Order: sequence, then structure tokens, then C-alpha cells
Amino acid sequence: MPDKPAISRKGEKTRAEIVACAKDLFYRRGYAGTSFSDIVEAAGVYRGNIYHYFKTKDEILEAVLTQRIQEFRALQEEWERQCPDPSDRLMRFVEMIAQSENELVRFGCPIGTLNTELGKARHDLQCSAKAMFDLFRDWLAKQFVALGRAAEAQRLALHLLGRAQGISVIAHVYQDTALLQREVATLRAWVAGL
Repeated sequence: MPDKPAISRKGEKTRAEIVACAKDLFYRRGYAGTSFSDIVEAAGVYRGNIYHYFKTKDEILEAVLTQRIQEFRALQEEWERQCPDPSDRLMRFVEMIAQSENELVRFGCPIGTLNTELGKARHDLQCSAKAMFDLFRDWLAKQFVALGRAAEAQRLALHLLGRAQGISVIAHVYQDTALLQREVATLRAWVAGL
């Protein structure tokens, strides 16, 4: 298959930069707090050029959500390759919280904050954002099934997901890294005791 023309690669790079800037802005400022102009400025593209890739901020959000889902799937696949034991995979999920402590304390969880914001004012977009939670819920349930806990796999998956979100929210509200660390330690002990 011949290489794509340079212009196409440049266009793909520009599109990726727009999505990356929007992802960061939506996380740090919120969806409503980020304007189309903010994205244009952060991406360093001319306003007229951005319309070649996206007509609306909603289209940019859809691209951000698609990218996040792809990233999370890749992360889950990596955990599955690296950890044959489902308990270790669950621990990787918990460690993801610990590794993101500074961002979580400062801005909250990117998945949770976006879903909360969209759920209040943009139900049409929140359905797409909810897919990120669905992805983690289903993956976590799969790990509980592999541990022989099929009858309660969905409940346990939601429990772990809910604890992770609760930790993120409370650590963010109180701007308390030590609280996050203590709660993550409690989650580690819970997973280890399964």
C-alpha cells in the first residue's frame, strides 16, 4: 500500500493536535467552560482551518470521547497482557488512581467530572460520555468473573468503580492528596483480600 500524501499526514496531525488540546481543556475547564475559540487558540490553528476538521464543539467532544475510549481499551489490553492473574489486573486499576493523584486532587476524575457536567445540561452528549464508564464497568466485571465471582461480578465492578469515583471527588473537594493515598491503600487491601 503506498504512503499517504504528506498533506494527509499533516492533516491527521493537525486533527490530533486539536483533539489533544480539547481533551486537556475539557478536563481542566469543563466542557461548558471551554469555548470553540479556546480550542482554536490552544491548538494554534486558524479559526477557518478548524472547520475543515470539526464544525462544532460537540463534534470535537465526540472525537475526544472516541480517543479516550481507545486509550482506555489499549490500557486494559496492556494490563491483560502483563498480568495473567485477574487480581493483579484489578490492582492495576487501583494503581491508575494512585498514579493520577496530582491530577485527581486538582481537577477530579476526567471521566466523572465530564459525565457529571454533561448529565446536568447535555443529556444528548452524556450518553456518549457514559460509554467510558461502561467500558471500565464491563472490564472490571470480567475480572471478577475470572476470579469465580460471576454471580456478583456486576455489583463488585460497580462497587470498585464507585469507590474510585468517590475517592476522586472527595480528594478533589478537599484538595487532599493524603486522603486519596489512604483511600487507595484501603482499596488495595480490599482487592488483595478478594
